This record gives sequence, structure tokens and C-alpha cells, in this order.
Amino acid sequence: MLAILAPLALTLAQAATAPALPALTLEQASALRCSVAFGLVHMGQRQGVPAFDEYPAMDKRGQEFFVRTAAQLMDELGADRETIVALVKRESEDLGASPERVGEVMPACLMMLDASGL
Repeated sequence: MLAILAPLALTLAQAATAPALPALTLEQASALRCSVAFGLVHMGQRQGVPAFDEYPAMDKRGQEFFVRTAAQLMDELGADRETIVALVKRESEDLGASPERVGEVMPACLMMLDASGL
């Protein structure tokens, strides 16, 4: 019984000490979601996942969008690198590496990318 409770107690203690992630505006959340989607598409394109071939190459424009979004979030939120990494991780887990889930957000994200001028 103690062997089962010890890992659970450790997990709960870590969760209690983990800083809460900042709330994002709709614009910030959308830019972050698209940044992560672009990263997942780029990774899928590099790995030869056929479902990601229908999108433009994300190696330059998608990466630049990601970098600019991360820098903007750091400035606007006063966040450190670890907070940005945690936000990206949360968004990555939500989107997953599923081509279907990424495909749901890509039309709007591609419009956002075009509007960014990159």
C-alpha cells in the first residue's frame, strides 16, 4: 500500500509547488496554438507523414512565427523561458501529433500566418 501511495504523494507535492500558468488572451492563445500546430506540421513534414504534405513548408515561416510568438508572450506576460515551455507543452498535449486534430486548426492558422507578413 505504501509503495502505491508514495509516488502519488510525490506527484501531488510537485503539482502543488508547480507555478500556475498565466491566463492568455484569445489572441495570445490563438498565436500559441498556431505556433505549436506549425511545429507539429514541420515535424510531420520532416518525418514524411503524408497528411502534412498538403500544407506549405513550415521550416522557415512556421519557425519564425513560433519564435516571434514566444518572444511576444515573454514580453506581454513577463514570463520566463520555463513558463513559455510549459505553455507550449500544454498546447502540444492538447493538439497531439494527430494529423486530424492539427488539420482542424490549420486553415485559421494559415490565415494568421499570412496576415503576419511572414
